[in-house]
Amino acid sequence: MEYNPSKIEEKWKKYWADNNTYTVSNKSVKPKFYILNMFPYPSGAGLHVGHPLGYIATDIYARYKRLKGFNVLNPMGYDSFGLPAEQYAIQTGTHPAITTEKNIATFRKQLDNMGFSFDWSREVRTSDPQYYKWTQWIFMQLFNHYYDKEADKALKINDLVERFKMEGNSKVKAVCDDSTPSVSAKQWNKMSEKEQQIFLLQYRLTFPEESFVNWCPQLGTVLSNDEVKDGVSERGGYPVERRLMKQWSMRITAYVDRLLNILDQLDWSDSLKEQQRNWMGRSQGASVKFPLEIDPEIAVEVFTTRVDTIYGVTFMVIAPEHELVSFLTTKAQKEDVENYQKWAASRSDVDRMESKKVTGAFTGAYCVNPFNNQKVPIYIADYVLAGYGTGAVMAVPSGDQRDWNFAQNFNLPVTQILDNQQDIDKQADNTKEGQYVNSGIINGLEYKEATEKLIQILEEKGWGKGKIQYRLRNAIFSRQRYWGEPVPAYWKDGVPYLIDEKDLPLVLPEIDEYLPTETGEPPLGRAKGWKYHQNSDNTEGYDYELSTMPGWAGSSWYFYRYMDPNNENELVSKEAVDYWRQVDLYVGGTEHAVGHLLYSRFWNHFLFDIGAVPEKIYAKKLLNQGMIQGRSLFLNLKSGRRLHVNISRADDKDRLFKSQYELMILDDNRFEGIDVQADIYWKKDDSGKEFVVLTPEVEKMSKSKYNVVNPDDVVAEYGADCFRMYEMFLGPIEQSKPWNTQGISGTYNFLRKLWTLVYELPNVQTGNSGKFLVTDDAPTKDELKILHTCIKKVNEDIQNFGFNTCVSAFMVCVNNLREIKCHKRLIVNELVILVAPFAPFIAEELWAALGNTPSVFDANFPIFNEEYLKESAFVYPISINGKKRAEATFAADALPTDIEAEVRNMEVVQKWTTGEGKDIKKVIIVPGRMVNIVA
Repeated sequence: MEYNPSKIEEKWKKYWADNNTYTVSNKSVKPKFYILNMFPYPSGAGLHVGHPLGYIATDIYARYKRLKGFNVLNPMGYDSFGLPAEQYAIQTGTHPAITTEKNIATFRKQLDNMGFSFDWSREVRTSDPQYYKWTQWIFMQLFNHYYDKEADKALKINDLVERFKMEGNSKVKAVCDDSTPSVSAKQWNKMSEKEQQIFLLQYRLTFPEESFVNWCPQLGTVLSNDEVKDGVSERGGYPVERRLMKQWSMRITAYVDRLLNILDQLDWSDSLKEQQRNWMGRSQGASVKFPLEIDPEIAVEVFTTRVDTIYGVTFMVIAPEHELVSFLTTKAQKEDVENYQKWAASRSDVDRMESKKVTGAFTGAYCVNPFNNQKVPIYIADYVLAGYGTGAVMAVPSGDQRDWNFAQNFNLPVTQILDNQQDIDKQADNTKEGQYVNSGIINGLEYKEATEKLIQILEEKGWGKGKIQYRLRNAIFSRQRYWGEPVPAYWKDGVPYLIDEKDLPLVLPEIDEYLPTETGEPPLGRAKGWKYHQNSDNTEGYDYELSTMPGWAGSSWYFYRYMDPNNENELVSKEAVDYWRQVDLYVGGTEHAVGHLLYSRFWNHFLFDIGAVPEKIYAKKLLNQGMIQGRSLFLNLKSGRRLHVNISRADDKDRLFKSQYELMILDDNRFEGIDVQADIYWKKDDSGKEFVVLTPEVEKMSKSKYNVVNPDDVVAEYGADCFRMYEMFLGPIEQSKPWNTQGISGTYNFLRKLWTLVYELPNVQTGNSGKFLVTDDAPTKDELKILHTCIKKVNEDIQNFGFNTCVSAFMVCVNNLREIKCHKRLIVNELVILVAPFAPFIAEELWAALGNTPSVFDANFPIFNEEYLKESAFVYPISINGKKRAEATFAADALPTDIEAEVRNMEVVQKWTTGEGKDIKKVIIVPGRMVNIVA
């Protein structure tokens, strides 16, 4: 019988669907196991071969745990809001819902073709109103809570209001805006409703505020940092500028200590946890005010972790967006400053932080160091961010490399407090040993004493205070887009209010275009008659919030919705969440380290505080899969630019001849403006024909790089089982590795060999009919040894996520069984179960052929028996004076005395140990390993 992957796959896909093979219940006597892939966005391009890497790994592990007797939840859904669908809608007028539905259908077909064991009855989509109803509900809870420092948790804002009525806010220890004034109960009670609501915004966990954002005029929306690269939008390549805008924010800073402290309890990679620590950036230091020379009543405030270096400040650097820039800048410097501000506004925070280039502009103004009354020049530079700390740094160009580079670039003086390299090195290393040679009142003090004394003076003089600072800022939570969750709020007299909970979900309205309005409002401003009618007296209605939520909103809690996807009355039922509790294994990329994986932890802590979920940690273990890379071709221009070239258009995949290249110029707008003869390096072959040499490079797969391999093509040619096993065989799951289709034939041949343990392959020339080969004969000891060697290896390696070595073990096992012509039912039966998580289609087919019912995944994973690996005899190498001279076989349980006696009598031993004065001085026996004779 021939091995026909496509026929087998169609048969078993239908069987699984018809029999709900992978549907799981929230009730079971089995132990539970919840495995989850990170939410995919349904791109119009569909999946390439790199995308399923994590899905295959989780599917193998899910099937393995099922065979081990677990009730396994392995769901899949779609993060289906997003900018790509909206941009397509702008270009074509097609509603994003239509595009998204089409893309999801493509994704679903591709996923099904690869044989994943997803419980599709639990599918969720963030763009489904019945899903985002609960995203909106979470937003409402955040709005109605504040963070109480004494309780160390979120509490209801209404309770805070009652405290204000009774005692004002002076005794309230809560996370709030730094500028929040102190009010008495009398002052609070005298406030109007509007004044009270505005005051409460300083405490709410979500609130509108003025903040700097990445604004893209062409896209008409705010972009997150990871959507901006080198000053342009990742999608479309449009210019992006930093702009101060009123946005909804989430007070993630209230949870920063909890998010930091619990990191040690996470079974996540050390590198990922370190990324989060660095992103949150807890620093202990002092806040210091430097009065302006032109107006001492106004000060530049800085935060420093090294207040002991304050005597060494030689210049001040503030962010280009700092609120004092226009006030500070002199007429002589105005043009330079404004040009620099314009340039800096085109760069994202990430670009600015990672840049090695030193840039800046002098404002012409000075501030005064309060400790020594020295004038300090004020510069602006892009390495200082307005959204981090105070947006200003005091520069001590000795220990800080950025300050040193800036001072060198602008010919500024270096530190004034350290006068030799030994002391500079000591301070740069933050050592607490020895004494500093600082001038002023801390001269001769050690680091800790100096710091404490200076902070005491700061607070006594009113120049500043000791402070703990975080790099993490409040999270921007609104986007000027259409295709996102509507914010369930309306505006009344300039103050935001929530809609009534019974009015959820607030569904996206229909609009005529997906662009901002002519007056600059977000696309939702185009909705006709879209107003909130609070009561019958309100005939006109109130304006809804016109921004929508960011992409991370719906993906910050989806793991709970999978537990109870059809619940219309609550986010997740207590019964469901108490059963599944948390994700046992979460798989996804490290690129989400400081985005999704940070925001979702924040939301989870909040949901835990209000009793909606039972665990502070939503995912016990996180596995970061690597990347499957593609082979790109670059065209190097004389200008230094590098352009990706479509490899399918290249002759022999390495050369691109002139006629083909000119055709490409016409077809691809990335080549517009290029002079074919002047800008391109041309060469000639032996015949005189001109060609361009292309540079190959392995990099991330992307449609824009022309290096995408479609998994549909691979599955169509080799079958899904082969594709799955080959992806795992490429290397360790955590590592990136290049795709090479040439190597897939070996995996395909392995599956054919596996098939031949059950069926003979038809061959007209030899007369083989494809008969069934399996016998019911009892297995031999050698056959059992081969099988159990494989069971042991695969069981251990799956638990350690060593899927690539499992595939190797299968290949060795099948080859060994074929060599001894083993077709024993008891052997093949166990091997089929063993292979099933990796190659489910062929496993189901062979399982049924062996006479088993129902699915192979209702079987039990083979149990390793160590007895089958024990040797009855062992071949000992015999060394004489360190050189191997012979071998001898002894029973595995032979006594060392018996071995020695027999070895001494061996002819070969006597040959090398007698005569010319030689004699055996010592016989060293290592049981089960070797015999060494010293003569």
